[in-house]
Amino acid sequence: MSSQSHSLLETVLVSSQEVLYAAGEVEEEINQRLLNNANIVKILLEQNRINNSILQKIAKENGINRINIFNRKGKKIYASFSDRTHEQASVGYIKKYLNPIFTDEADTLIIGLKKARVEEAFRYVVAISSKNNDAIVFNLEAEELLEFRRRIGFGVLIKRLTENKDVVFAALEDTSGILAASGNVEYLENMNESDFLINAYLDSTFAWRITEFNNEDVFEAVHPFEIEGTVIGLYRIGLNLEPLNAINSRLTRRIIINGLILFVFGSIILTLIFVRQNFDLLKKQFQSIESYSNKLIQSVSDAIIVVDVEKKIKELNEAAETLFEINSESLIGKEISNLINNKECLKFFTDNSVMERFECEIKNKKKFLLVSKSEFIDENENENFVLVIKDLTEIRDLEKQIARNEQLKAMGELASGVAHEIRNPLNTIGTIVQQLDKDFNPMENKEEYHSLSRLVYKEVRRINVTIQNFLRFSKPEPIQKEKFQLSELMRNIEKQYYSLLKEKSITLVATQKWDGEVNWDRNQMKQVLMNLIQNAAEAINNSGDIKIEIRNEENLVLLNISDNGIGMPKENLERIFNLYFTTKASGTGIGLSIIQRIVHEHDGIISVESEENVGATFKIRLPIS
Repeated sequence: MSSQSHSLLETVLVSSQEVLYAAGEVEEEINQRLLNNANIVKILLEQNRINNSILQKIAKENGINRINIFNRKGKKIYASFSDRTHEQASVGYIKKYLNPIFTDEADTLIIGLKKARVEEAFRYVVAISSKNNDAIVFNLEAEELLEFRRRIGFGVLIKRLTENKDVVFAALEDTSGILAASGNVEYLENMNESDFLINAYLDSTFAWRITEFNNEDVFEAVHPFEIEGTVIGLYRIGLNLEPLNAINSRLTRRIIINGLILFVFGSIILTLIFVRQNFDLLKKQFQSIESYSNKLIQSVSDAIIVVDVEKKIKELNEAAETLFEINSESLIGKEISNLINNKECLKFFTDNSVMERFECEIKNKKKFLLVSKSEFIDENENENFVLVIKDLTEIRDLEKQIARNEQLKAMGELASGVAHEIRNPLNTIGTIVQQLDKDFNPMENKEEYHSLSRLVYKEVRRINVTIQNFLRFSKPEPIQKEKFQLSELMRNIEKQYYSLLKEKSITLVATQKWDGEVNWDRNQMKQVLMNLIQNAAEAINNSGDIKIEIRNEENLVLLNISDNGIGMPKENLERIFNLYFTTKASGTGIGLSIIQRIVHEHDGIISVESEENVGATFKIRLPIS
């Protein structure tokens, strides 16, 4: 019971840490979203293009409760919401929160959760500094965040733990009192009143005892809960002793009766029965706790791997099998290097780190992983390690795409405004120059005059084409989805590019491992594939290969377009989808931005991997419908 309760507590500790990390990631995502929007407002403010109407529009489109701008004296100068009950906020109240910005001590403040000043509600608040130390304050309704905390908090974890009939109670306690507990806990011995509890808390060690809970004896196991080296509190779990007590009572009566008949022989028999019954009881409880632990580990969405001191794998859960695309039976007893062959990743097992982020290659797929490590001693006094691995690859890709989409949206709106302002006078200039070239004939240098006039008209038309591209990006055509067979689209593209690629000695190979009916905008997805094939062809100098692979994975279509051309340096990969970024002498930098917008509007993700002089691979993940 000691060993299994220890393992159970270790699992609960790992799950609790994941709860805190999940909450932290959600808040970080909210911070990034609010700060991105605040920086857009900052740009508009510093360009003197801000007013209450614009703030109201930004707040409405981005789900922001309020946007306020205060000058360094604490006076509100712009606001997205007009309400007399909020209008007269005292200067002292404003400076209480925003003084670091007003005094130039900070340019960004994460104020976080704050009770609303008038309403019975909570808000999530961030602020950034603008010119003249003005403060741009974003105010988001926090009910969803609070509800998320309630749904994944310690209370839910403890409630699920006590759903097992062999777990009597569970609680998390610090020196000030109980932080969280199961519903049947009305009173627990205070930590400061118990040498057993305070010693386990101060020594940061696992401990157990037989104690009383609600007038019944229970097996209590305790373990300190740490986050990043700081002890948060003491986990306490009580296990049921009632079956053991009942058997002990029956055996005692049997020993007395049979002892009167056959004292010697009966004593031996009763002793054997006592031992056997205790063994069976302990075995059942062991199996019960082990079954609960295994179910808990297997149900966790993160990969969990248990290894011994020799770095040999002892156990993997189903999530680990899915992540590494292996069968656990083939790896049990083998070294961890058979699973993770990245030298940088393996260094994690030899140092004292408890959490690291790695970029590893698994089955020729780059994965971005978050790995946490904890230690425990098994029943044989052997040291073991529990690795909890979270796959952050898709989260990181989504973060990058969201950031790029926000940037492209802002730049597209700016480009649209500039293009509209330039196009009308530009057309007027072209008309006037054309008319002058036709009607006016100078006395001298006639040929030079007409040549310059035609040159001006030609340049005006060239600039107008560029403006048309800007307007095309800023006002894209709406998605017109239709159902069609994916192989039909691929056949059309192969026919279209066969002759062109053959002239450049380029081979186009399409490997279609899945063919089915998709619900996409046929023309826009055709444009995506054509642009990527054209870019791949331009990246190949003389001869080479362009490969298209189509697969299906969990109701997603995976399209990989690869070439063995000149590739791209790493510093360009982060900017390749940025609007107007191009490495081509005659390029506009709009093509890949349009591709990303089309993929995004189909609820998909696009990413790129490349190495100089080796080639590039564009990866697209799209829902079938």
